[in-house]
Amino acid sequence: MSTTERVAVITGGAQGIGRRTAELLAEQGYRIAIIDLQQPAATVSAIQAAGGTAFAFAGDITQDSTVAAFADSVLSSYGRIDVLVNNAGISHIAPAEDTSPSDYRRVLEVNLVAPFLLAQTFGKHMLAASRGSIVNVASVAGLLGIADRSAYNASKAGLIGLTRTLAAEWGGRGVRVNAVCPGWVKTEMDAADQARGTYSDADITGRVPMGRFATADDIARAIAFLADDAESSFINGHALSVDGGWATDGSWESLRLSKR
Repeated sequence: MSTTERVAVITGGAQGIGRRTAELLAEQGYRIAIIDLQQPAATVSAIQAAGGTAFAFAGDITQDSTVAAFADSVLSSYGRIDVLVNNAGISHIAPAEDTSPSDYRRVLEVNLVAPFLLAQTFGKHMLAASRGSIVNVASVAGLLGIADRSAYNASKAGLIGLTRTLAAEWGGRGVRVNAVCPGWVKTEMDAADQARGTYSDADITGRVPMGRFATADDIARAIAFLADDAESSFINGHALSVDGGWATDGSWESLRLSKR
């Protein structure tokens, strides 16, 4: 099946990693369907202006009815689904003892329950066709403990676990499931978190061996690689760190910085 006939669904496509992923996959010839809480009109316009095909859907992906309605729209518009990118996510920065049950549940609903609902809904169509690729956007926070992020860390660790389980269940039926684990990325979410005074650019660049933040394009290209059967046909159940070496470097700060 040619790339121009393939369809990619991206959640959280209004901005950041989701927007760049939608644009990149469109550049590679995929027809795009985007869902976000806010109408991702700018993303769709950019794709269409570049000659691509895209449509948008606004809604809360934690709701079963929203996911079902979105899937119906995708299938009625395009007739197939080849790639699902579970990118939408939220953060909550607070000490564990100060994190309310409602805040904790909301993070899990968006970051872990919604990806399951989407994977289950679209996965049934992929399984019926014996082909498909699901890429879940997890985090380095799903691999390592990071203080003041109990809900976020738990949700991303759970998403990696979900990735591996679906890969074990579905890989033999033609559907690959993988995850990317970004480090800190320069996006609107980073700007909002920094605005609260929780960390600075120097906190991140001093910790990353490569000495910089990731860009949305860095993550989008890793997603595109895992999505493409030609590029990653035997990769299944993998959690790919795209973090500049954050999770591999155990050096203390002065030792790390001495190697720059």
